[in-house]
Amino acid sequence: MDLRPELLPPPVSRERLDEVCREIERIADLVAARAEGADAAITAFNATTGHGYEAPDFAEYDGSRNLEDFAREAARPARPRVPDVTRDELAEVVRRVLAASPESDYYLRLLEANVPHPRVGALLFDPRAGLRDASAEQILHEALEYRPIAL
Repeated sequence: MDLRPELLPPPVSRERLDEVCREIERIADLVAARAEGADAAITAFNATTGHGYEAPDFAEYDGSRNLEDFAREAARPARPRVPDVTRDELAEVVRRVLAASPESDYYLRLLEANVPHPRVGALLFDPRAGLRDASAEQILHEALEYRPIAL
């Protein structure tokens, strides 16, 4: 299924990507040196990008991804909310996450922002017995049926 543009990962210009890469490297150096300005730099970065990164994200990013992938993630919306997203579109988003495409991280954030389940990633990557080998539609049903318990 093709997804409409609002659901696709937004492009990031080379200029913006380079700018974010430089800032990530600068902050990583501050964190590594335990410099006094590291926390302020992280706070400013988060204010600019809308994300909630912490010092370990900068110190250890290269253990799981490269600099450009981190920068691309930071340059894109942290919680890409699409108010009129349909069930079929969300099922396709689940399929794209499960396919481990290069854009899976973005699609997972998209899913997290548009379903009520607080741990939708666990439904995908660490499912309970009843959801192992479930279809995208079954996983989505579980994510959409979630209701918080009032305390």
